[in-house]
Amino acid sequence: MAEYKDDLIELLHKTIEEKDAQIQELQKTIQELNATVANLNETLEEFRRKFFGTSRERAAGRVPEEAENEEEAGKSTVRSHARRKPKAKREELYKNLPVREVRCALPEDQRLCPDCDTVMETIAWQFVREELRITPAKVERIQYMCEVLACPVCREEDTGTIVKAPVPTALLAHSPASPSMAAFVMYQKFLNSVPFYRQEMDWLQMGAPLARETTSNWCIKCALTYFEPVYDRLHEYLVKRDLLHADETVCQVLHEEGRTATSTSYMWIYLTGNDGLPPIILYDYQPGRAGNYAKNFLEGFCGLLECDGYTGYNSVENVILVCCLAHCRRYFFEAVPAARRKKIKLLDINSPEEIPEDAADPEKAKEDKRIPAEIGLCYCNKLFRIERTLKAMSPEERKNKRLELEVPVWDSFWSWLATVEPLGGSLLEKAVNYAANHKELLGNYLLDGRCEISNNRAERCAKSYATGRKNFLFHDTVNGARSSAIIYSLVETAKANNLNVFQYLYTLLLYMPDYRQEPAGVEAMMPWNDFIKERCSKVMDTETETPENRGQIPF
Repeated sequence: MAEYKDDLIELLHKTIEEKDAQIQELQKTIQELNATVANLNETLEEFRRKFFGTSRERAAGRVPEEAENEEEAGKSTVRSHARRKPKAKREELYKNLPVREVRCALPEDQRLCPDCDTVMETIAWQFVREELRITPAKVERIQYMCEVLACPVCREEDTGTIVKAPVPTALLAHSPASPSMAAFVMYQKFLNSVPFYRQEMDWLQMGAPLARETTSNWCIKCALTYFEPVYDRLHEYLVKRDLLHADETVCQVLHEEGRTATSTSYMWIYLTGNDGLPPIILYDYQPGRAGNYAKNFLEGFCGLLECDGYTGYNSVENVILVCCLAHCRRYFFEAVPAARRKKIKLLDINSPEEIPEDAADPEKAKEDKRIPAEIGLCYCNKLFRIERTLKAMSPEERKNKRLELEVPVWDSFWSWLATVEPLGGSLLEKAVNYAANHKELLGNYLLDGRCEISNNRAERCAKSYATGRKNFLFHDTVNGARSSAIIYSLVETAKANNLNVFQYLYTLLLYMPDYRQEPAGVEAMMPWNDFIKERCSKVMDTETETPENRGQIPF
């Protein structure tokens, strides 16, 4: 009986242990399921935000009500008070426009003195008001007539000497395209993001029925024939710099050998940094996102390369990668629940509004027991807030101040990050892993005072292309994508050098047909050249600066 009792007790203990193990396993399963549900809800909310919500990032601070928006328009917050932006003077706003005076004179029968009937004299012209007047675009048919000369004496001797006057080189053989027409088509598409099919309707209204295929061919042929030498020269200058930014964005090409129409291609962007030299911005079309594309384009470059955390840039040789803090901050921002995220927006150091102090205080966020994603966001905001105060400093001063003010913030951030234990598969885990995996690269901007804390400079250039892509949707051929990359490069580089974009494109098309084979002529087309700055820093009269009277490039 005693043995039976002991066996029963042992069996009960074993059963209890098995039940406890089963309970623990079930509890673990429940925790995992709860984490999965939380992650799925988080993902679902993110998809809802992307599909149905706003796509722009809101600023740190509360979103003002509609009634407050009107009152706050034109104001910028500076620390504890708001001030109105100084109103630009009209003379400054319109300084590049030609001026024409309209003198309103008295009729002849009203110029007699009302007291003595003496003819009155003009003593002054008094300014009354100023207005802007536009002459809508007009299309003309220009027919070049070549003068033919013959010698009357030789004609009598039956030798028949005949001489013809020279005619300007045609932009495109057997085509009605002129420098001004082609430049205007490019200006509309690549600066104003007006696709060819919309331009087709506009040309029809102006009495020139131009098919979209025609204007597309103009852009492709002009870019690959006349603009590519300028693009290549800019590329040579780009890789000689020691501080660059890089980014990439998707695009689609319908007809590419060996690939389907739905394949994803990429437009890579490379640009110079804050080095005090003339800016250069180049786009490069490639069928993929492999690191070799960046490696080949940047062959010969040696220095600092600012980019996002994409591993493809590791293929670039002889460079120090500088990872973008804005990307790191965005991951923490996306990990904040949607309800709280609506009250937040992300501000850059160049934003009109300064990051509020309470949104850049991680210690206070810890005291308030905010969620880890918000604390990580506060750390990033604190670094951006410090950077804003260093903008006006020289690179050497900025580097020293960064080491003094920002290194302690980074040390505190990494110490805090080591204590965070996010749920597996959550957005917070993604943010924590991104920061931890790029720890060294995120701090490389401290090596050089010219480096920027974010890669927003490159992202703004990617946005210029994305704005156009939203309208034209895709490229039809590889040559179309390549020519678009070249024209976007010249447009964005002209903008960065404060040139009139249309004037720059027009000047290139005006001179390159005769100078594209001459290195000195290509060099003269650089955006910082005095020849270009003189012609493209203001509004040019295209009715007088034409192919037949353009003059020569002064080498």
